[in-house]
Amino acid sequence: MNSIMQKNFTKAIIYTKFLDDASLLVVDKNTSVRFINIKDMSISSGFKANITHERYSSNKVYFSSDAKYFISCSADNKEAKFYNTETKKIIAKIDRHKGEVSCVGIDPNNRYIFTGGDDGRTFGVDIKSGKLAFALPNHIDTINDIAFSANAQWVATASFDKKISLFNLAMMTPKFRLKAHSAPVMKLEFLSKLRLISIDKKNSAIIWNIHTGKVITRLNGIHDDITQITQSHDNEFLFLGTKLGYILVYELKSYKLITARYIKLKTSITSLSFYEKEQYLIIGTDNGDLLVYNIFEGEEYLSSLLKDKKYNQMQEYVEVNPLLVYTKPYLMVDILWKKTIDRAKELLGNSEKEKALAIFKNFKNIPIKNQLIQKLMKEYLLFDKFVLLVKQNKLALAYGLANQYPEYKDSKLYKSLEIKWKKLFALAQKYLLEPNSADMARDILSIYRGVPAKTKLVNDLFSNILIYKRFRDFIVNKNFKMSFKLIEKNQFLLETNEYISIMDYADQLYLKSNELIGDGDTHSAIKLLKILEDFSDYKEEADELILDIENRENFFNAVDSKNMADAYNILSVSECLQTTEDGLRLNKLWEDDVDLANSYAAKGNIVGVSKSLYKYKKITSKNMFIASIFSWSYISQLESAIKQKKGKLIIEKGIKNYLFYFGEQEQIINIFDLFKKYYPETKLDFEYQKKGSLSMWRPAMIVKSILD
Repeated sequence: MNSIMQKNFTKAIIYTKFLDDASLLVVDKNTSVRFINIKDMSISSGFKANITHERYSSNKVYFSSDAKYFISCSADNKEAKFYNTETKKIIAKIDRHKGEVSCVGIDPNNRYIFTGGDDGRTFGVDIKSGKLAFALPNHIDTINDIAFSANAQWVATASFDKKISLFNLAMMTPKFRLKAHSAPVMKLEFLSKLRLISIDKKNSAIIWNIHTGKVITRLNGIHDDITQITQSHDNEFLFLGTKLGYILVYELKSYKLITARYIKLKTSITSLSFYEKEQYLIIGTDNGDLLVYNIFEGEEYLSSLLKDKKYNQMQEYVEVNPLLVYTKPYLMVDILWKKTIDRAKELLGNSEKEKALAIFKNFKNIPIKNQLIQKLMKEYLLFDKFVLLVKQNKLALAYGLANQYPEYKDSKLYKSLEIKWKKLFALAQKYLLEPNSADMARDILSIYRGVPAKTKLVNDLFSNILIYKRFRDFIVNKNFKMSFKLIEKNQFLLETNEYISIMDYADQLYLKSNELIGDGDTHSAIKLLKILEDFSDYKEEADELILDIENRENFFNAVDSKNMADAYNILSVSECLQTTEDGLRLNKLWEDDVDLANSYAAKGNIVGVSKSLYKYKKITSKNMFIASIFSWSYISQLESAIKQKKGKLIIEKGIKNYLFYFGEQEQIINIFDLFKKYYPETKLDFEYQKKGSLSMWRPAMIVKSILD
């Protein structure tokens, strides 16, 4: 793979980000910021913050989504500096960590900046005022990475303590403490469909389901330190950059490794980003190279080869760029290959070997395909023997040969054998249900003696006839739940016509329920899905569909009746509804009111906060968020009181009140440290104070001043 554009900036590139106008923001290790036109790599503007980062394995620089603000660790990592990009002035300095600032971030809604530290703490700071708004759950060791979901609902922190903390920003509540790594977790990235990838110091990569907190899978094939992560915006590919300069690519549906050497550079990869419009992968390196790759480079040439039926050259070409396998020209060849294989098997099944070989003429020059062709032809060398064994009714030998050469199982002859088996097995079942007919059933199935798989099923049927009768009764009475419990313990039931019929019934229910959902008849759909819940193969999906339908109906009913409490509560647990017109509108209304409330909270203006959030006070899903804003408001009051040098007893009372309402949080600990600097004679001890918690706080506890 060769880059289609490149530029060198001498110093290591530690951050890249695409902006809405298709310009690329590039930051080097000296915090020189450049805005680049991605079409010709020309520099449109830029500035220098003059902060040199000697260590940049974690995010030392981060920009807001609109690039109006950015945050950077200081050169000595003792603090983080928050800038306004337009004025180039510092808005705030964050130096609350006990130790160094290890990484920084800004949420996609541009509401909060985050700093993680060697002390295991992560602070959320209001982006407009530069004041501490809240703290995320602590780790017991260094924070190595901070990541955000695209919708700004989730934030995750990775730590040297081998754990990941998952926090719901929309509700201001901790979700999970993810534990599965055996080494410090170094990198995080949110993926689509409620997924998160984490990579540890031993290069173990885990994909998580953030809804359940469970491991989905572990990625294979990583043998180098991962330095950067990005994904294509169609959520098809995952790109991992390494210390030795490799780009690994994974397919995000199957999680298979497509290639471990997609790109090989001579230096470490220090930044990765993806440009959706042109399908560009942007790589920044340790030696200052900015490289642009078209991940589907060569697709047009591939199309021309397809037109000329030069399939062998197509195969050679995709070995240079393995991602071309996912393009339309190659997929068309793949479809043609599969059809050719099926047709060849059909011809071989009719003993027409010459014709079968002839239809492969366009694929024979492709080494990997030729191997498959030769293997297929070799397997069918004994097919005539298989045909003869079937004609002679030597089923034990015929089935044995089919097991030895599995390709035979795709033949019409083998499929006819299986149809005959199912008919005879069903007939035997019928006789077993009649009095004194067991011998007839045995005679019918006697031809399968010596066929191990069939013999076991026959033996199970005869020794468990009462179970089969119970199975039939359950089906007649539509007790599908009990039917599947019997199937779990008695695999021979899978061979019965009754099982086939109920699975056909389940398929029909599933298709019909989806059709009803599409037509808007959710009431009828739920009736069918309730039946489908009894089918083990469909239960999970049926449950999800029912929950989604109920949430949608309840949400839109709540919106229509202007029941905002129910609407917001449902919205908080359904990401699908958040993308609806009403969901977007309600979230925008909430976010605007939160922004206003935050502006009052920064000043300690409780009246302003109360007015801004009045309409949400009875919404349980907003309680924690509202509590955090009032908590911040009271912290602002305490901070102002200390700086104004108000009486020691007044401030001590305020601190006690805060502890009583909200408990011992990071914010009050910081305020207490500040208080002790101004009032070293204080005897106040947190250990002896009554403590509440954010989760227990309610709007009824609002007071105008925490000092009263």
